Amino acid sequence: MLLLNGCRKRVYGRQEGSKLKRSAIKESLNDKLFLLVVYAFLVFILIIILYPLIYILSSSFSSPQAVISGKVWLLPVEPSLAGYKAIFANKQILTGYANSLFYTFFGVLISVSLTIMLAYPLSKKTFYGRSLIMILLVITMMFSGGLIPLYLTVKKLGILDTRWAMLLPGALAVWQVIITRTFFQITIPSELSEAAELDGCSDLGFLARVVIPLSKPILAVLVLMYAVGQWNAFFDALIYLKSQNLFPLQIVLRNILILNTIDPSMMVDANELQVRQGLKDLLKYSLIVVATVPVLAIYPFVQKHFVKGIMIGSLKG
Repeated sequence: MLLLNGCRKRVYGRQEGSKLKRSAIKESLNDKLFLLVVYAFLVFILIIILYPLIYILSSSFSSPQAVISGKVWLLPVEPSLAGYKAIFANKQILTGYANSLFYTFFGVLISVSLTIMLAYPLSKKTFYGRSLIMILLVITMMFSGGLIPLYLTVKKLGILDTRWAMLLPGALAVWQVIITRTFFQITIPSELSEAAELDGCSDLGFLARVVIPLSKPILAVLVLMYAVGQWNAFFDALIYLKSQNLFPLQIVLRNILILNTIDPSMMVDANELQVRQGLKDLLKYSLIVVATVPVLAIYPFVQKHFVKGIMIGSLKG
């Protein structure tokens, strides 16, 4: 009888729980109005963010006459590929595009490698002097020698006006080191390292075979952060580079948009590109689209790991 009563109580409890789950809490009128206001505000913010992007994309596919006369509002007017034809007909833009791809790829490779090699030892509690090293790293975030000492250092190293000037001076970011170190502390337990040592695995082997495969989220964060920073970098090139064949795409874009220097070779069709100002505006929108394509192409592949990595790495360890 006691067993039967106990079974009945459990069944009754389950039935009551299922009834509670089925009965949803009704929202009041004030709650509905509040949600409506929130959704309307979010839609408004979305429109503010999306419209400039749509306008730039539509303008890049419109004719120069439509762009300069202000006919483009939402959709392309008099659809044309004249801007993109002019871009890919200019050797300077193609060279800058290739240089930016080179700087981004090898810059990310160098930066991620240095960040992991510095963050992993700092995440080990047995690493002697890690607190002092962290203090020195944090100090560099607050104080800097300035632009002139940095320029003189690059000059003394003999990498001025070379590709190394775009890769080495800003190769390591302290903030990325901190979030990577924190990620290692939270995600990689010390028991794994001890087990690997018992199996005869070296620290380098443990890092390559265990730590890196388990660190895909933080690797995605590092790749995206360093790639966006390297792709958009133009100030370093403005200071360290003199040869035009080394200029990244951002410098070429700056010369066209700010200095208003247009290569005569861009005039691929005199009938379509009648007005210099129209060509300048058309190239402006087309170059913005072309310059953002690599970053937009990378993000979908790292997005699923990005949020997880940045949240775990930002926790205090």
